[in-house]
Amino acid sequence: MNSKKNTGTFYLNPYLGGVFLGLVLMMTFYFTGRGLGASGAAKSTVVAAVNAVSHEHAEKSHYYGKFVTDDQHPMNTWLVFEVVGVLAGAFLSGLFFNRLKLKVEHSPKITSRRRLIFAVSGGILFGIGSQLAKGCTSGAALSGMAVLSLAGFITMMAIFGTAFIFAWVFKKNWI
Repeated sequence: MNSKKNTGTFYLNPYLGGVFLGLVLMMTFYFTGRGLGASGAAKSTVVAAVNAVSHEHAEKSHYYGKFVTDDQHPMNTWLVFEVVGVLAGAFLSGLFFNRLKLKVEHSPKITSRRRLIFAVSGGILFGIGSQLAKGCTSGAALSGMAVLSLAGFITMMAIFGTAFIFAWVFKKNWI
């Protein structure tokens, strides 16, 4: 059931993890009527922050105005609770299995600072891409493929194809 790495630390078998992910995706379709997605939580957080700083601006904005209503706060969406649950679950897993450490994983060939710059840059680019694509990996690709959407399959191929190219170009930073 567990796969062992060289460090002696045990991790969940990736195939079993994939089955669990599929079951979670199926349950979200059943309970919510739609699939998973995390980029909506980031959007809700940004909208709530803009609304807190300048309610007038958020209300008049073509983009933010769609999400700011009198009857519902942008943070009252299940996607926000999904992401909070993922973060809490990751924290609890690290705590229970004694893997909760503040460290930066990187190759000996690069510094922690450079690794963090790459991670933040990649996160920003992926966040921008998820907004342009109207969904993140979970929402656009996994949930799209689960309902046999051609766009879901194309999105997944584009994500993995781009990741393969970037991994090849930047491999000196990890290997």
